[in-house]
Amino acid sequence: MKFLTFAVLLVCAAGAFGQPNSSFYVAATGNDSNPGTQAAPWRTIQHAAEAARAGSTVNVRGGLYEELVSINASGNASDGFITFRSYPGETAVLEGEHRTPAERTGLLTIRNQSYIRIEAFEIRNYRTADHRLVPLGINVIGAGSHIELLKNNVHHIEQNFEGRDAPGQGGNGFGIAVYGTDAKTPITDLIIDGNEVHHLKTGSSESLVVNGNVTNFRITHNVVHDNNNIGIDVIGFERTAPDPAVDQARDGVVSGNLVYNITSRGNPAYRNDESSDGIYVDGGTRILIEQNVIHDVDFGIELASEHKDRATSYITARNNLIYHCHTAGVSIGGYAPERGRTDHCTVVNNTLYENDTSGTESGEFQMQWNMADNLFANNIVYAGSRCLMALNKSGVKSDQPSANIDHNLYYCASSSKASTWKGSAATVIGFEKYVQSTGNDRHSQFLDPRFVDAIRDFHLRADSPAIAAGTTDGVQMGELDLEGSPRVKSGNIDIGCYQRKQE
Repeated sequence: MKFLTFAVLLVCAAGAFGQPNSSFYVAATGNDSNPGTQAAPWRTIQHAAEAARAGSTVNVRGGLYEELVSINASGNASDGFITFRSYPGETAVLEGEHRTPAERTGLLTIRNQSYIRIEAFEIRNYRTADHRLVPLGINVIGAGSHIELLKNNVHHIEQNFEGRDAPGQGGNGFGIAVYGTDAKTPITDLIIDGNEVHHLKTGSSESLVVNGNVTNFRITHNVVHDNNNIGIDVIGFERTAPDPAVDQARDGVVSGNLVYNITSRGNPAYRNDESSDGIYVDGGTRILIEQNVIHDVDFGIELASEHKDRATSYITARNNLIYHCHTAGVSIGGYAPERGRTDHCTVVNNTLYENDTSGTESGEFQMQWNMADNLFANNIVYAGSRCLMALNKSGVKSDQPSANIDHNLYYCASSSKASTWKGSAATVIGFEKYVQSTGNDRHSQFLDPRFVDAIRDFHLRADSPAIAAGTTDGVQMGELDLEGSPRVKSGNIDIGCYQRKQE
C-alpha cells in the first residue's frame, strides 16, 4: 500500500504523460502516442492542447500542421500561462490549404479561455468562396483574460465570394479577430503585439479587429499590409455582445503599428469604392491611437460610428504619420446623416502629407456628419497638388461645435491663396479668407514645414516654422513623439509627429 501511494506521487509529480516539467514538444515527425518529450514528441498541436495545463509551454517544431487547433484549457495567475510557440529558430505552420471553413472557423481558436499565449506561428492559406462561411486565421471569442498573440505571421486568409447584397455586404473573413460575445464577462487584458497580417481577402470584414465586449487591450507593433479591407478596427454596437451597455470595445491602445497598401477597390463587396481604413474606430471609446505609420491606404485614420444614435467617443489620435492615402488622411463623423456620431475625439500632433491621391475631394482632414466637441490641433497638413485642406460636410453648429481647429501648420506648393476649404454651404479659397469666414485656425500658419526630405523623411529641419509652434493648452500630446523622443522641452512643443532633437 505504501509502495502504491509512493508510485502515485511519482506519477503526479511527473505531470501529464510522465513529463518531469511543464515543457512539451510537437513535431511533424512525432506520434501522439509518444510522451511529448523533445526526444519523443507528439504529432499534433491539438493533442498537446488537450494535455497542456497552467504553466505549460508547448514547443512546436518547424514544419506543416494541417489541422484546426482549439485551445480548451486556461492558465491562471498563480501557475502561469499556457504557451504555444514555434520552437526557437524554427517556424511551425498552421496550414489551411486543404481545409474548408465550417460556418465561422479559425485555424486557431481560443474560446472562453484565459492566460493563453500564442507565439511565432505562421498561419496561412485558409479560403472559401461561400459567403455563408467565415474563415479566420486566429479566432478569439467569448470571454477571458490575459490572452497574448505575439509575433505570428497570418496571411492568405481569403473570402473569395464574388457577390454582394449591398455595398459593404458581401462575404466575411478575418486575419485576427477578437469578439467579446459574453454580456457579463469581457475579454480583457489582451495583447496583440508584433504580428504580421497580410495578403488577406476579408470581404466586408477586417484584417485585425477587436469587437464587442473587449476592454483593456493593446494592439502594438504589428505590420498590417496588402489587404482588401480595413487594417486595424476597434468596433462597438454590432450586437456582438447581447447587452448594449457592454457591446463596445473600450479602454485600449493602438500604438507603434505600420499599416500600408490597404484598399477596398476591387474587393467584390465594395467594387470600385476606396473606403477602407488603415486604422478605424467604429463605435469604440477611450482609445489611444499613437505612434503609428500609415500610408497608401484608403482612409488613414477614421473615427466614426456606423450606427444611428451611437458614438465613437473619447479617442486620442496623436503622433502618427499619415501619407499618400487614397482618400482623406483623417476622417471623423458618421458617413451619412442617418449614421452615428463622433464626439470628444482629439487629433493632435500628427503629420498628414499628400493624401487624397485619388482626387475624391475628401482632402486631408474630412469632417462628415454628427460631430461635437472634437479637437484638431498641432498637426502638419501638407496637401497635394489640389491643395484641398479640409472638407466639412455637415457644417458647424454654434451651440455644439463640430471641432475646435487651431495651432496647425498648413502648406501646399500652390501657395496659401490656392488652398481650398470645403464646407457644407460654400467653398472657401485662400487661407486668410478661410480663417476670417470660419473663425478656425486663428493661431495657425500657412508655411512650408521644411521637412528634411518631403518624399522620404518627415523630420523637421532646424529652420522649420513647426518648431516650438505648438500649444500645450488643453492638448494631450503625450510625452513622446512618433519615434520616442521627449515631447516637451522648456515648455515648447513642435507641431507634427516629430519633436526635433536638441543638438
